[in-house]
Amino acid sequence: MTVDQIIFLIAAAATLFAAFSVVTTGNLIRAAFWLIGALFGVAVIFAILHASFLAVMQVVVYVGAIAILFIFAVMLTRKDMRDQGAQLNRNWKFGAFLSALVFAGLFFLLRGWGGVSKTAAAFPSDFDAVAALGGALVSPDAYVLPFEVASVLLVAALVGAVYVAYNHK
Repeated sequence: MTVDQIIFLIAAAATLFAAFSVVTTGNLIRAAFWLIGALFGVAVIFAILHASFLAVMQVVVYVGAIAILFIFAVMLTRKDMRDQGAQLNRNWKFGAFLSALVFAGLFFLLRGWGGVSKTAAAFPSDFDAVAALGGALVSPDAYVLPFEVASVLLVAALVGAVYVAYNHK
């Protein structure tokens, strides 16, 4: 095993543990901190895959903005930090069974696949991933249409949010 594979296995295990802790903890603040840990684990995996731009954006956007905003929103809006009522959905056993079934199906599907043991090819030293990503986003042959559709949907959502927030008197 190479060092990259060992780091990947450690980061993947830590990410899975943190993600499992997000959905099983009863405290909302602890769940938010576990979410930050899971998002950091994803950033480490991006870094291992030499996707440095995505790793930095993962930390800045998701950990730095969304998760911290979530924590502050929860801390500022809750009057009583003790949770009231039942913490689990009544159908949690069905959800757990369905999750185990999907995991078993994926395990049996991927156990004979040869791609699990392959390693990624090394990038040349002059490869610029950010330039390649930018070129792919604006190239008519690549992702310009989904990129523009996403931008139109975000503008429509912003206009809808402004309309809903506007106080009609």
